[in-house]
Amino acid sequence: MTDGQAINIGEIILHHTSDEYSIGMEPLWKVSWEKWPDVHLFGLTFNLTPTKHLIFMALAATLVLLVMWITKRSLIRQRAHLKAPTGFAGFMEFMVLWVRDEVALAGLGPAGARYAPFVVAVFFFILTMNLLGLLPWGATATGNLAVTAAMAILVFLVVEISGFIKLGPKGYLGTIFPRLPGMGPVGTAVMAVAMAPIELMSKLTKPIALAIRLFGNMVAGHFVVLSLVGIVLFFGSWLIGVPSALVVAALMLLETLVAALQAYVFALLTATFIGMMQHEHH
Repeated sequence: MTDGQAINIGEIILHHTSDEYSIGMEPLWKVSWEKWPDVHLFGLTFNLTPTKHLIFMALAATLVLLVMWITKRSLIRQRAHLKAPTGFAGFMEFMVLWVRDEVALAGLGPAGARYAPFVVAVFFFILTMNLLGLLPWGATATGNLAVTAAMAILVFLVVEISGFIKLGPKGYLGTIFPRLPGMGPVGTAVMAVAMAPIELMSKLTKPIALAIRLFGNMVAGHFVVLSLVGIVLFFGSWLIGVPSALVVAALMLLETLVAALQAYVFALLTATFIGMMQHEHH
């Protein structure tokens, strides 16, 4: 903002949290690009221009892959010399094993152990996206409802497809048309049809809850932090700036905890939903 120009706190907040065709933080540096032409396919219109959130999502995936590759190489070298895992590789092995045992397998159960790598990958992917959003010039891809919705849809497909494979066609239909014990054939059929809309709604509300919970928690935290930063810029007084800066620093530490907590919750619920489907009996 230039001298004499009013500081628009709302503009600062929306600039950091909204998606756009640029990366950076003014006035230090900023890279912008033009929106590509729309693509028309099968009567639908698409635009494939990469956005800020898409770039940071791809960066998060690359960082997770790179960290896991470096960890694997380090563990192989250490074990080749009959050494216990140490340093960064040892820490990452501890983290992976903790997520697998205490998050994935705790929700999946023994029958769903094959899906533990998926849950572990979801945890580290979301955690990295959340942490990248804490950088001054960063962007929180999980603060975009389209991103969290895509993650939730992926989880929904894994839950339903894994359930279909585990239970078979007849067993899977039982998750939609439940058979209630103690009722005659007519009563069972009537109740199964009556319960079907509720069961279908239950299946759909799970991914919706996943998407909205992650999106809402990540956006809310950034709004609070940026609002306090805006107050400092607006008043321009050290009497207000110093206490506000201390509060912002404390909130940034809290946001780091929230970033890890939201990744944990998303991964735990993912494992729980898969595990529930694996153990369905109707």
